[in-house]
Amino acid sequence: MNSPDRPHPGPSSHHTAAPASARFIALRTLLDWKPEGPHAAETIAALTRRYYLSGPDRALAMDLVFTVLRNLRLLDEWISHLTQDRELDLLTTTLLRMGLTEVLILQMAEHAAVHQTVELAQRSGGLVNAVLRRACREKDDLRARAVALPLPVRLSHPDFLVERWISQYGPTVTEEILAANQKAPFIYVRRNRLHPDSATLLDLPSLTPVEGPADQGLGAEAEFYRCDRLPVEALQKGWCYAQDLSTALAPALLGAQPGETVLDACAAPGGKTALLAQHMENQGHLIATDLPGQRLERLKRNLERLTATHTTVVPCNWIRQEQLPAELTDLQADRILLDVPCSNTGVISRRVDVRWRLSPQEFERLTHLQMQLVACCLPLLKPGGTLVYSTCSIDADENHRLVEALLQQHPELRLDLEIQRLPGQHHADGAYAARLIKQ
Repeated sequence: MNSPDRPHPGPSSHHTAAPASARFIALRTLLDWKPEGPHAAETIAALTRRYYLSGPDRALAMDLVFTVLRNLRLLDEWISHLTQDRELDLLTTTLLRMGLTEVLILQMAEHAAVHQTVELAQRSGGLVNAVLRRACREKDDLRARAVALPLPVRLSHPDFLVERWISQYGPTVTEEILAANQKAPFIYVRRNRLHPDSATLLDLPSLTPVEGPADQGLGAEAEFYRCDRLPVEALQKGWCYAQDLSTALAPALLGAQPGETVLDACAAPGGKTALLAQHMENQGHLIATDLPGQRLERLKRNLERLTATHTTVVPCNWIRQEQLPAELTDLQADRILLDVPCSNTGVISRRVDVRWRLSPQEFERLTHLQMQLVACCLPLLKPGGTLVYSTCSIDADENHRLVEALLQQHPELRLDLEIQRLPGQHHADGAYAARLIKQ
């Protein structure tokens, strides 16, 4: 069986089952998934569109895939116990992961879960049937065994990541972080006050207002609603934008005002940029940059739909360029938002396979990149100006420790305020933001 510490299912193994089946789509996604490949969410979204799954089937397929990836180490521990450490091929292992997920975690109807999983099993159907039926008989014992497993196995995270967080937060808080990562996240939308018809959003009965965003450090301008499913038409019309509560933290800390010159240096896909435009009431000059390509095109589309009219989108590779684009030459910004590429450790509940992509070397690469990005942007900030450095990470090396290093390397900077949110706090994702003043 594959290593439970860093699962790697290996090469694709496609199957000939009925393409309309939610379980078939989940199987295809999991067989194709690799830690270094595309995110599982991208793969399954493409497959569900290709095979025209109905809403309930699409939801089941996604639930299966994400729950399997959230619980890989625990599932493989159960499989090892139930098969007495038998060597299994990729297809059989994946089907057992799916079947055990349905029976032991999602607690779906046992007969349907076993029968439909066995139907996908080809030559190993007998083994899959025997293992899943035994799991149904011994489910209470299997769940009890899970409680006694080591923390990284029970809550399915790589050993090095758990050890890293224990050293930073201690064992109790680390267990709370891991447990939050195992839960499906809430769905939120932010009302886009720039759109003249956004008040129509308030008439939708499926939306529940989030109380007290200002008390959470998000600013009075951020108006969020929780929903069970996304209001597709309202999103398409630009009345709202789907984003987590934590994404409003950095724009609130930046405090952009109407009439100012503001740079959003790593802007795609544009949720924070649009909120900055709302803070500025579409008055002043808001410049949004990102790498050329699909991300930049998505940024343009989002800002146009959200009616951010005083925003200039500029392609820019901050690291690999000999000179700045013309739009940035001689720029002296009042405020800069630098939401850097990061490990995404604050959003593992949403990006469920992130945990299996990370390594100590990846943290080293990211912190080097993050320091470079700050150094590239600082000359564009006027004296007395404000720079907010932010991540969706909870790792100290990318956050507080990196800011400490910045202050040593750039004595012209002064730390004014920093906020760290952990996953699950205020029912939101993890995030970090530090407000730095250029003296």
